[in-house]
Amino acid sequence: MYPYDISDDERELAGLVRAFAEEVVAPRSYEADRTHTLPLDVVAQMGELGLFGLPFPEEHGGQGGDYFALCLAIEGLARVDQSIAITLEAGVSLGAMPVFRFGTDAQKQEHLPDLLAGTALAGFGLTEPEAGSDAGATRTTARLDGDEWVIDGSKQFITNSGTDITRFVTVTAVTGETDGRKEISTIIVPNGTPGFTVEPAYDKVGWNASDTHPLTFQGARVPQANLLGERGRGFANFLHILDEGRIAIAALATGAAEGCLEAAVEYAGARTVFGDRLSARQGIQFMLARMRARVHTARLAWHHAARLRDAGRPFKSEAAIAKLTASDAAMDNARDATQIFGGNGFMNEFPVARHYRDSKILEVGEGTSEVQLLVIARALGVA
Repeated sequence: MYPYDISDDERELAGLVRAFAEEVVAPRSYEADRTHTLPLDVVAQMGELGLFGLPFPEEHGGQGGDYFALCLAIEGLARVDQSIAITLEAGVSLGAMPVFRFGTDAQKQEHLPDLLAGTALAGFGLTEPEAGSDAGATRTTARLDGDEWVIDGSKQFITNSGTDITRFVTVTAVTGETDGRKEISTIIVPNGTPGFTVEPAYDKVGWNASDTHPLTFQGARVPQANLLGERGRGFANFLHILDEGRIAIAALATGAAEGCLEAAVEYAGARTVFGDRLSARQGIQFMLARMRARVHTARLAWHHAARLRDAGRPFKSEAAIAKLTASDAAMDNARDATQIFGGNGFMNEFPVARHYRDSKILEVGEGTSEVQLLVIARALGVA
């Protein structure tokens, strides 16, 4: 159920993605999760639907839509499979969007067509062992040697960095100092670059079908022209990308919360306990009602933030509110849905069990809940 502010075209897109999720994604989700495998044929079909190109101009191979449209697609996928949804979210927000926002004409022409078609993926290397929420503590370095950047350091938790169609990662690196402060820049490092190693994938609690790796750089050399955006503006540019990404994560979390609600309503209506339907019990009814309220509130929050972003208005605080609200909704709904399912909720073949594992990272990735609270407090002038 969508709020009043959705247009007919947007409703049609949401319906298209919902059908794709039910018919193509859902039947593959359990096996993909069990084997920790990203189904690239499903990613290819997402590309054919134009999902990776939704918020980009047609001149670059995009669909000419906006960020709201992208978030509708992410929410629709996350109902049935968070791993597939984060593959789209990261592929756009962290892969293609930095190139579109800050790349040179040559970089856009080289990379955007394939990224927007879903035939290539890219990662964004920000997080390090000693630089998570404190991204300014970056230790990875890049120095100029002639007309090449020489990169040394490591990154961790990098999504879409090791698939068979991963084209490159964009990394943040210290490229010097200005007035005693680190100068952080972003540099494109193609996969296969000597000295750049994609380490073995993580054994994660959730998002098992999402591709996630640590990365190491030991004297990795790339052309000077691989600098993405202005030198020294890498951290500031990333913060802008992160604000947008928080809206997308909020949409993903809303989809997860919706998926838990739908599954719980269906199960409670079919399950018989002591001769009566589980849904006939007032305690269960109240639990489902709270789940519905969480979905509604989360959806309103990300809708508002996305509309502000697309209108060119400030949205930093609203994005933080949306991510905080929606990630809480996803975790709470996953817990309640698992409780309603009882023992079956502990079995991975049931989607609510996977949502229970998957949803925790929503309170951590792309800014922890504590960081969101800090952003909101700053907007209030009290931090």
